[in-house]
Amino acid sequence: MNLGLYGHEEHWIAVDCGMMIRQDLPDTPLQVPSVETPEALGLQPKAIVITHGHEDHLGAVAWLWPKWQCPVYATPLAAGLLRAKFHERGLAIDAIQVVEPGEALESGPFTLRYLPVTHSIPESCALLIVAGDYRVLHTGDWKLDPEPLIGAPIKGSMFRALAPVDLVVGDSTNAPMPGQSRSEGEVARALQHRLSQCSGRVVVTCFASNLARILAVAQAAERCGRRVSLMGRAMERMVAVARSLGYLEDMPPLVPVGDLGYLPPEEVLVIATGSQGEPRAALSRLAQGRHHSFELMAGDTVLFSAKAIPGNEHQIERLKHSLRRLDVAIWDEFNHPELHASGHPAQDELRTFYGWIRPHHLLPVHGERRHQQAHQKLAESMGIEAPLAPINGDLIRLDAEGLSLETRHPQRPCIVSQNAVTPLPGLAAERGSPRHGILHLALSVASTGTGWTRIGRLMMDAHRVSAMDEESFTDWLDERLEMIEAETLAELRSALQPQVASWLGQHLRQLPDVHLQLIAVEAPAFR
Repeated sequence: MNLGLYGHEEHWIAVDCGMMIRQDLPDTPLQVPSVETPEALGLQPKAIVITHGHEDHLGAVAWLWPKWQCPVYATPLAAGLLRAKFHERGLAIDAIQVVEPGEALESGPFTLRYLPVTHSIPESCALLIVAGDYRVLHTGDWKLDPEPLIGAPIKGSMFRALAPVDLVVGDSTNAPMPGQSRSEGEVARALQHRLSQCSGRVVVTCFASNLARILAVAQAAERCGRRVSLMGRAMERMVAVARSLGYLEDMPPLVPVGDLGYLPPEEVLVIATGSQGEPRAALSRLAQGRHHSFELMAGDTVLFSAKAIPGNEHQIERLKHSLRRLDVAIWDEFNHPELHASGHPAQDELRTFYGWIRPHHLLPVHGERRHQQAHQKLAESMGIEAPLAPINGDLIRLDAEGLSLETRHPQRPCIVSQNAVTPLPGLAAERGSPRHGILHLALSVASTGTGWTRIGRLMMDAHRVSAMDEESFTDWLDERLEMIEAETLAELRSALQPQVASWLGQHLRQLPDVHLQLIAVEAPAFR
């Protein structure tokens, strides 16, 4: 998670607002930043500024924005992802304001400029934050990639023009690593080489947000004579939003997952979510034989083009165990490290970058304690003062004396359900009346021309309803929507309501009262 608060003259802004999935807890809930300390201190952000579109930098905005009701600034891709999240939770999107890379904005005494950097998602930006006599560079996530596939490499001249800066708040993720991070261009060539060696069907799993990797896999597949399909809602959404903004124009045509069974195995490649062992993701369903359109078989290959996030190792190993039982070949960061590249800077990149901006002070953020300490050591070797390795809840002052720790506020985890929704308006009074419970379902849908498709998460609010398999219900619902021919939302509701009741009647001990709400939205543009 990432949430940084910057204050000057009693005016505060928030930079990033991320979340994490707690796979160590039952039902894999979300953890979002706690705002108890800012509220107790009377710190109310007047703006939320997003550096890029990764979940750990913007995923919690939809949860915390209702408390702050302030403008949210983001580049076009991140703004598109935020709008989808706001739609899911029934929030108005008027607060989301688009800032192009390179542009500046003002909030009270703060002037902020978005400076493009390379990372594993397009439109990542560092922020030059100017307030009073101080100039702070908040790097966000970055690397020096000479061949990023999507977007241009970092312009050293732009950052040299900033020198010197008073403080750099810098990415420590790969600070212990010597040398440089691998380029996305190198990974693309390695992928093509390895895919040419596969005989059966291939499933490549990576982060849905890594659009350069998705493009590289798809192009490598096409060169090897394979057809490409996407699997997983997060993957489909990310690609849809990116295409609507003009990205991925060179991506080969996609094949619906349901059509893959008609193709010879050596012509099939699937790009799937689930590289971190998420139990609800597409790859986990494949490993357990629970996908309705696709089945892994002996001789197939699963390629992990993603590094394990610390804490996810157990879930990933359990997933790989399930794949091995299917006699599927597994290629990952251990036996084929060339198939993945980090999106963060190693030591040579840090030295180059700091040589450009010549910071007086460093505040090492991201990573764990050992990463921050390695970052401090590197900075001090360059004559940069780095007296602090902060932890969550630290209130830090920058003044003429440098950096100092004002106070430390221990942070309690804030856990929310992935399916947490605000009760639908006007329905709270109805709770508890029927004997067998009430089930409120709300879903945003868009017409595809031949059927309907769900946009965003199914919103479900159950009261006194017996336990049900929500994942199976969601899969069934998506299939039914694709098959229903209806001209209007009213016709769709009339056709869907009895089918929902029938499914619930077959899968629950007692049938609850079902309240179905459909919300029409515009489908993301596919090219």
